[in-house]
Amino acid sequence: MDLDLALVRAFVATAGTLHFGRAAEELNTSQQALSKRVARLEESLGSRLFERQGGIRLSEAGERFLPAAREALAAGERAIAAVTGAGPVVRIDTWGHLYAPMRTVAEAVQALGAVRWEPGPGRDWPSVAGALLRGETDLGFGRVHPLPDGRDAGLTQRLVRLEPVDVVVGPSHPSAGADALRPADLRDSVLWCPAELDRLDFLRRFADEFRIARRHDGPNLGLDHLLQHLRADPEAFTVFPADAPLPDHLGLRCIPLVEPTPLYAWSLAWPESSRHPLLGTLLRGFTEAGRARRWLEYDPRRDWLPDTDHPKLTAG
Repeated sequence: MDLDLALVRAFVATAGTLHFGRAAEELNTSQQALSKRVARLEESLGSRLFERQGGIRLSEAGERFLPAAREALAAGERAIAAVTGAGPVVRIDTWGHLYAPMRTVAEAVQALGAVRWEPGPGRDWPSVAGALLRGETDLGFGRVHPLPDGRDAGLTQRLVRLEPVDVVVGPSHPSAGADALRPADLRDSVLWCPAELDRLDFLRRFADEFRIARRHDGPNLGLDHLLQHLRADPEAFTVFPADAPLPDHLGLRCIPLVEPTPLYAWSLAWPESSRHPLLGTLLRGFTEAGRARRWLEYDPRRDWLPDTDHPKLTAG
């Protein structure tokens, strides 16, 4: 028998969500059309791929078929790319550039195979949200927070990583020799912000939560400018994602924060009305990378998240 890849794609999307409605949305089709495709595939194979009593779950046959089905779809995409000379295009706008967002994306995109990426430099989340709604980009990646006046209506997000942040200080800071610091230990220091504070939702909420009254912000003049200031000012500090790269020649100290450990929430965002056809595969890539690297660990007794990030823990 010959496999119809459209039917296989319907099965893989449904297996990834275990929900016919969400799978239909992922494929930009109706639930009825998707159900018919899955039924046709089951009829062709002569096996039920899903158990449908009390919800939906993969049958034993479905479990066996899923890895091969994913390989078949990937092979089909590679075959098309071999003829056309180019893989599918995914436009992605990122923000929070000093925190190197693409290092996280890069760990998840391996599941997509031969795909041409077109990264775009978003100014901040509001500007990327606007680009998504206007169809100027396919995906956004960074820290998502609520926008005023419902300007993010029509967009969907998925939390993909919670990254601990360290405090970064220069060699002359009084706490430069500490093995760990609490956020409360920084109240006598000056929080140096890499851009205007009204654009930095995480840093603003961090400073408010831990009563850090002395704050310095200004235009984003790049990572080197920020780090040179930290090196020269014994009162200054900033916070930085623990795995983000920093130059090691300035004598700066990156010190873990504890009691609690603040977490920076990285999310993928997309327009609900025009999902990219590779979105489901990309989300599975984030899921697999997150599981292997423990990206979504959160313990409220140990960690701190801004209140606006809490709903992301149960979304999706």
